[in-house]
Amino acid sequence: MSLLKTKENTNDVNIEFENIIKDLIDSSTVQEMKKYMQHCDTSCFDHCRNVAYYSFILCKKLNLDYSSAARGAMLHDLFLYNWRKSQRSVKLEGLHAFVHPKIALKNSSKFFDLNDIEKDVILKHMWPLTIKFPRYIESFVITFVDKFCAIKETIDYIRKKDSYIYIYRYSTILLAFLVLNI
Repeated sequence: MSLLKTKENTNDVNIEFENIIKDLIDSSTVQEMKKYMQHCDTSCFDHCRNVAYYSFILCKKLNLDYSSAARGAMLHDLFLYNWRKSQRSVKLEGLHAFVHPKIALKNSSKFFDLNDIEKDVILKHMWPLTIKFPRYIESFVITFVDKFCAIKETIDYIRKKDSYIYIYRYSTILLAFLVLNI
């Protein structure tokens, strides 16, 4: 039987998910993520919630620790700054893509008791960019779901803005570049 086969089953799964992350989303610190945009017009909070939900579903289906996956995913981008500002103005010790997992883990550890899977999910979600290899299967799941959600959020934004002309323009330039360099 499929995990989400019936409406009743879907409601049960959604309720279970909400109960797992309830203490996190009720936290004023996690709510603060709503102030910061992550991908286009998707807030950091909404992005993390999307990643948490899809990771929860996938890990549940794979008989993994879906609770730790959902909780770690909900906190994976708890960096609480506008990453689009210059590195100096935000006072980062490196590029955002490389340092924000450590910042998110530090922030998350301040406010919540984290287990080893949750810590690994937060710290390693940018693999392979950050090189640190995930220790748990749940961390791999979140890594790929995070990329999927980022792409989906970006495509949804482009569709809303009716910006297909830009995609066409840049894909044409890329194609011309590839053809001319062959």
